Amino acid sequence: MRLNNYISSSGLCSRRKADELIKNNKVKVNSKIADLGYQVSEGDIVEVDGTIIKPKEDKVYIALYKPVGITCTTEEHIEGNIVDYVNYKERIFPIGRLDKDSEGLILLTNDGDIVNRILREENHHEKEYIVTVDKPLDSKTLKQMSQGVRIYNPVKNTYTTTKPCKIHKISEKSFKIVLSQGLNRQIRRMCQHFGYKVRKLKRVRILNITLDGLSYGKWRFLNQAEVSSLKTKTDI
Repeated sequence: MRLNNYISSSGLCSRRKADELIKNNKVKVNSKIADLGYQVSEGDIVEVDGTIIKPKEDKVYIALYKPVGITCTTEEHIEGNIVDYVNYKERIFPIGRLDKDSEGLILLTNDGDIVNRILREENHHEKEYIVTVDKPLDSKTLKQMSQGVRIYNPVKNTYTTTKPCKIHKISEKSFKIVLSQGLNRQIRRMCQHFGYKVRKLKRVRILNITLDGLSYGKWRFLNQAEVSSLKTKTDI
């Protein structure tokens, strides 16, 4: 098993974060600092910051109806972080993010491998949202929005054109949108481009998992059929 996968399978973090730990010389195998790409063999002892870790045999998959005000981070010093909110007995982490000002579905797990597969942009995994804005919508604007919007990327200090997406008008001031990418505050910035301000943003679906039957602020375990389907849809 690749070292980053071994670390993520322990429930410590995602594979991406594991790569960072390895690059920063935080990981040792058999008391020696390990390199990226190291293959862990049976009997190897893996340490992260001096703590021996092992893959978890039992995987946990949770669906949460995140309320407004909760931050999708594992940083314990941040008030209102999602890990403290769920208060699960074992270490879990969110798959991706959902803005603090937004509500809706987010998945949490200790399976670092599936985190990486869901978040990989080239896999085009769908996420569905219901958006309410501050003034009446028109069909022309929604059509233009669905074809791609040029928005500013503050991280890279460049402009990015969003990928084409599916949009369906629900009412005078609300619409449904299905995205296959996840730029930071993407929907809010898409709306802002056309002069709209988002009043409410709710994610209702990630791949095959929906909010159906889940109350605001509550969470549940995914059932076996959902987990199997999720793994099938993220298989690469």
